[in-house]
Amino acid sequence: MDHISLCPLIVLLLCAVILALRKIFKTVIQDHEKSAADIPPGSHGFPVIGETLQFMLSVNSGKGFYEFVRSRRIRYGSCFRTSLFGEAHVFLSTTESARAVLNNESGMFTKRYIKSIAALVGDRSLLCASQHHHKILRSHFINLFSKKSTALMVRNFDELVVDALSGWEHRGTVVLLTDLLQITFKAMCKMLISLENEEELDSLQRDVGFVCEAMLAFPLNLPWTRFHKGIMARGRVMEVLEKTIRERRNETSSHNNNNHHEDFLQQLLAVDSDGSASSSDHSTKLTDAEIKDNILTMIIAGQDTTASALTWMVKYLGENQKEEQTRIAKQASDKPFLELDDLTEMTYASKMVKESLRMASVVPWFPRVVLQDCEMEGYKINKGCNINIDARSIHLDPNVYSEPHKFNPSRFDEEAKANSFLPFGMGGRTCLGLNMAKAMMVVFLHRFITTYRWEVVDGDPSIEKWTLFARLKSGYPIRVSRRL
Repeated sequence: MDHISLCPLIVLLLCAVILALRKIFKTVIQDHEKSAADIPPGSHGFPVIGETLQFMLSVNSGKGFYEFVRSRRIRYGSCFRTSLFGEAHVFLSTTESARAVLNNESGMFTKRYIKSIAALVGDRSLLCASQHHHKILRSHFINLFSKKSTALMVRNFDELVVDALSGWEHRGTVVLLTDLLQITFKAMCKMLISLENEEELDSLQRDVGFVCEAMLAFPLNLPWTRFHKGIMARGRVMEVLEKTIRERRNETSSHNNNNHHEDFLQQLLAVDSDGSASSSDHSTKLTDAEIKDNILTMIIAGQDTTASALTWMVKYLGENQKEEQTRIAKQASDKPFLELDDLTEMTYASKMVKESLRMASVVPWFPRVVLQDCEMEGYKINKGCNINIDARSIHLDPNVYSEPHKFNPSRFDEEAKANSFLPFGMGGRTCLGLNMAKAMMVVFLHRFITTYRWEVVDGDPSIEKWTLFARLKSGYPIRVSRRL
């Protein structure tokens, strides 16, 4: 009887426990849902590795690594989260976010690239320096990109372009990207370190190419990996630059005036040797490591991004040849070489350059790291999270640019919407060489179109694997014929 009388009590207790547990589970689930609602949508993927494998598959595909971002942008919207190489990342693609993050008036963001890029260009590079260190470095380098330097670069680059183009009509097929990489590499090496020896240029260009190919590789430094190959190539580049710096200092100490150099390296060494660094720079001289890391960075930025952008520009022109080429061809200059002032009159060419940069988005996003908890686009972003401004999505947003996939230089008859044109970044970390890069593109555009007509040999739109800056896999082979 005692056992029987206890049964209802046990049942009641079990029901009470079940109801209590149900209430607890419901509260936990609601709290989780509320918490999840505060963070950007997306997936952190597998433990530790996150979505790194999916990212690497995109890197190794014919669509390029940006496909990883594009597919998630479509799925989740203008703000999403992911995890790459063991770190949390948030991607943002609105002009409001671009203004807040890139202008960084709040001081809540600083720059950080993924580990492989930082290891290859160096942690003393402008690309990877902390906010404080970046300001010091930028104060040393900003004078290198003066109007005088840009004018000299225009003249030298035009000579290289005219010389290179003179032989294209006799070559049958010209692989445009390959030739442009050589032209821009020569231009950067002459401007930065006065290197013009063909054998030395070929060796250095090969090593810089290995560095570029390793930038998106998994940072595993073992002998058979792409990353290791890039690290070894970086070491050889550093040896070349170290040797050049040593020779310059020896020339200065021996008062040897037979080798006068008008290049960036000489300007940097001159500033350091005469102690003219201002107190605002903390009177700090640049170390050799800082000089070497940033010369490598400028070589890569000046060669790879410019050559890639020029190739895309010719592709877009090839698809809009009749009207666009005719307008440029009518502006042919009778001068043997162009000067900086000549470029100011080439207004339509400048618009074509801007439209090409918008459509190509050679630098597809700008990475930063969050220094303190903040809120972006209605979501909570934690301190230490990587935050990326998705420039390509902004450039191709129909709410920002009308018919964004249509090549239309005339859209720049008017100023672009605020914070919507981002090929060179924005704010305190805007690319120092933006005016020089645009000038180089206008020079090539003018010379190429006023010299040649062309037809495309291979229009394959596939993207080259393992490249940080989007390139056509085919290199865009063309056949040219001289204009009459």
